[in-house]
Amino acid sequence: MQLVISEKPSVAKSIADVLGAKSRKDGSYEGNGYVVSWCIGHLLGLAEPQAYNEKYMKWRYEDLPIIPDKWQYAANKDTKKQLIILCDLMKRYDVDCVINVCDAGREGELIFRLVYEYAKCKKPIKRLWISSMEESAISDGFLNLKDGTEYDNLYHSALCRQQADWAVGMNCSRLFSILYDTTLRVGRVQTPTLAMIVEREDKISNFIKEPFYIVEVSNDEFTAEREKVKDKQTAADISASCDGKTATITEVKRQEKSESPPKLYDLTTLQREANRLFGYTAAQTLNCVQNMYEMKIVTYPRTDSRYLTEDMKDGIPALVGVAYSILQFDGTPVINASQVINNAGVTDHHAIIPTPSMAKTDLSKLPTTEFNILNMICTRLVSAVSEKYVYAETVVTVDCNGEIFTAKGKTVIKDGWKAIEQSFIKSIGKNKKEVESSLPNLSQGQSFTAKSSVREGFTQPPKHYTEDLLLSAMETAGADDMPDDAERKGLGTPATRAAIIENLVKSEFLTRKDKSLFPTDKGVNLIKILPESVKSPMLTAEWENHLKRIEKNELSADDFMISINKFVSDLVKMYNTPSNEYKALFPSNKKTGEVIGKCPRCGNNVIEHPKGFFCDNNGCKFGLFKDNKFFTAKKKTITKEIAKTLLTEGRIFMSGLMSEKTGKPYNATIILDDKGEGYAGFKMEFEQKGAKS
Repeated sequence: MQLVISEKPSVAKSIADVLGAKSRKDGSYEGNGYVVSWCIGHLLGLAEPQAYNEKYMKWRYEDLPIIPDKWQYAANKDTKKQLIILCDLMKRYDVDCVINVCDAGREGELIFRLVYEYAKCKKPIKRLWISSMEESAISDGFLNLKDGTEYDNLYHSALCRQQADWAVGMNCSRLFSILYDTTLRVGRVQTPTLAMIVEREDKISNFIKEPFYIVEVSNDEFTAEREKVKDKQTAADISASCDGKTATITEVKRQEKSESPPKLYDLTTLQREANRLFGYTAAQTLNCVQNMYEMKIVTYPRTDSRYLTEDMKDGIPALVGVAYSILQFDGTPVINASQVINNAGVTDHHAIIPTPSMAKTDLSKLPTTEFNILNMICTRLVSAVSEKYVYAETVVTVDCNGEIFTAKGKTVIKDGWKAIEQSFIKSIGKNKKEVESSLPNLSQGQSFTAKSSVREGFTQPPKHYTEDLLLSAMETAGADDMPDDAERKGLGTPATRAAIIENLVKSEFLTRKDKSLFPTDKGVNLIKILPESVKSPMLTAEWENHLKRIEKNELSADDFMISINKFVSDLVKMYNTPSNEYKALFPSNKKTGEVIGKCPRCGNNVIEHPKGFFCDNNGCKFGLFKDNKFFTAKKKTITKEIAKTLLTEGRIFMSGLMSEKTGKPYNATIILDDKGEGYAGFKMEFEQKGAKS
């Protein structure tokens, strides 16, 4: 038997169907020589600091930096059952090979390998590496499985990314939280992203608009304008000197120009345009295209490539025909497939395109968001293989009383790919009619009596970041400081940028208003106190370059982690006291309520708050909410007396608890069942065996 492990249950089902593993088991499918099972995202994560030493329950400067000698992992408690199933399957005597079919990328490799290592499995690994979930792609992929050892360096790169993020994020978060006596979350990618937004808003707030003036001369047929000037009186004087004077056309320059079709979508470009056209967040777009990938109607979404490979060239015409019909365009598409082929431009995955299965799918059942994204992908494919947009540009130079004016005009010769794009834009109600910019038939030496006027304008501040603009900025951040041949630049990856933005919003560092993103006071203050080395995009730019070198076996994982540990240690040594200038930004958030007991996790005081009883240690999340659902479901609340008893005794006998099923009262002992993370949990013991709640 061969054990096949996917990243998600839905993918496992698709693969099981292709392989003929029809028999449904608990957590797997089986048949035809295969057992097909699945992870549920990350089943394992790096353990919390207290797993290494209980003293780390308390956040103390003297315990920093926390750098594990041997990294430990903890199972996700919500998906632990599936982890156990996978471990048992790997140990089955009749399983002689494990096939990794998790997403073909760095994180997919990590998800599989962590489970494989956790199970202490030694069986050989094979790797499925595909970009489409179509049956034909899966079948071909299984006929061309790779040796798992070919991806060892990819795994080491992923492991370094995860461990380095933990080391920097955990230590920096604790360090600055301790220094400023409030909980502050710092991240290797999210903090520089936040810094860019804070910097942009600072520029907008401090922007002082300045007027400028443009002198124009015209007749009844066209208008030419002079370079702008800052002084109003100067502009008025120039205008007065030209008004009513003879203006002569000194040059008419006509040039045929063209615009090549746009490239295919990678994930970031798709997210940007979906935000601009529909207002979708980056996370919404990723979820949509991921769902359609699992439905087999588009290819793998988490790609940074905008090209296809040579072996895909012959299939492009048929695929364009399907896309053309779905978009309900008239006529026959013009197809130049070579425009989208570039083997060197494809790294792990090719660009996002629709699949032939789209023609067999009832697209009317797609949610509106997914249908819109699919139409974008189809439109881009048809546009990318279409003809160039060709136009003639005319530039006219006019001399009036020694002042030089220019006018530009454009005449369309061939619509080409722009006709496809405009048809789509019009279909979604976003059509913008281009301002007519053609010029009359003019010739050199022609003259006219000028009518002159002055047009006033104002300099404009930078635009607020939308997700479109932010994704673009993240993609290029730090790029100028990286080697020209670096394959991945910027903050994060196409696969992670959406989650980074969502985490900043969830952490209340950012807020959304319409399409724009704004930093909160909390976000602004965090950036003020952090050193440049933490909030600069250079850190992550260097990391991504090093991680790529690890993938290529040009840098050892050990050397990379040594540099990370040194960075963290140096940071802790350098920042050992809070800045007096910024201390007031974070007034103490400790409450002056009554101390009712000691925290069972870290030993600090538990203090009464209006909503409950919470640990006074900012880094500890222990708390007992007064309206805890466990108690309110039984028509009870946690009073001060109950909280005190639970903290001192760990349990309390209670009468008059109300059954959720029968509505009748019963008695039981409530036991504080704290797992050491999140908020506290509870369980019950009954006086009589078999009593029901």
